Amino acid sequence: MIQQDPASFATTPVTHQGNELSPEQGQMAPLRESTALLGDGDALRERMEKEGYLFLRGVLNTEWVLDARRSLLSVFREKGFLDPEAPLMDARIAEGMQVWVPNDLATKNPEVNRLLYSGEMMDFWECFFGEEVAHFDFTWLRAKAPADQTVTEPHCDTVFMNRGTENLYTCWTPLGDVKLDQGGLMILSQSHHQEDVLGEYWKMDVDEYCLNGPEAEAIQQGDQLWQKDKSRGFFHEDAFTVQEHLGGVWLTAEYRPGDMLVFGMHTLHAAADNQSKVIRLSTDSRYQPASEPQDERWIGADPLGHGPNAKRGLIC
Repeated sequence: MIQQDPASFATTPVTHQGNELSPEQGQMAPLRESTALLGDGDALRERMEKEGYLFLRGVLNTEWVLDARRSLLSVFREKGFLDPEAPLMDARIAEGMQVWVPNDLATKNPEVNRLLYSGEMMDFWECFFGEEVAHFDFTWLRAKAPADQTVTEPHCDTVFMNRGTENLYTCWTPLGDVKLDQGGLMILSQSHHQEDVLGEYWKMDVDEYCLNGPEAEAIQQGDQLWQKDKSRGFFHEDAFTVQEHLGGVWLTAEYRPGDMLVFGMHTLHAAADNQSKVIRLSTDSRYQPASEPQDERWIGADPLGHGPNAKRGLIC
């Protein structure tokens, strides 16, 4: 079983909002691999319950990963996001360019759909659940640009998708190599066991709002996405403060095509800064047993997402 070389953390600093996470101070460590457990559903579920995540190396079809990457980067080149002098697959950003991603770019992409919703990916989930699998129809594409001021702050996914089963999982899939300086995903170890601290946060639904509150009209008309006190669904803006409060260690890795990082709805995670000169490409996709209820916001030919029709007004 290949493990991340801890020495690489010493030579390539990982930062969040410009501040370095130090392995020496117990702030950062490598993810634990679970690749050896593939094919054993009981062992995979046991490891998930214990760790809150599964890091799997080389599971997916590498050619399918690269096909998905190529298809997306071709669109980015057409939009002028990429350096025209650099090879397409390098994803080197054009000087002075900011990247914006249409909501449906991944959802309506055949190469992305093949990678995430067929083949080895679905084989894994059928083994993990031990039954027929359903997935959300919406796919989240992450194109993290260098020096992007939009920070992925520590959060749990449940607050964005908690209207169906709790037996729901996220798969974060790197679409190409993601070096330590490119802003890969980080997991806070053992955070899924912190109900005493996170329990109230886990109950939040970002699309609920106070009908009798001052922001109700703006939310109903679609002028405001969420009620301000929901802080965009994040638990806290700073990875260092979260760690001091909850304990644990931020875990990450250098990711490669074919890798999967799977985690539950109650696992705190964030993204490191992209300190490189390339766009970091990845997707988030969600899976559950087909026999259990789905969150209506993320299924169908045209998912509601967090739009006005997904809102629920409450008397507060």
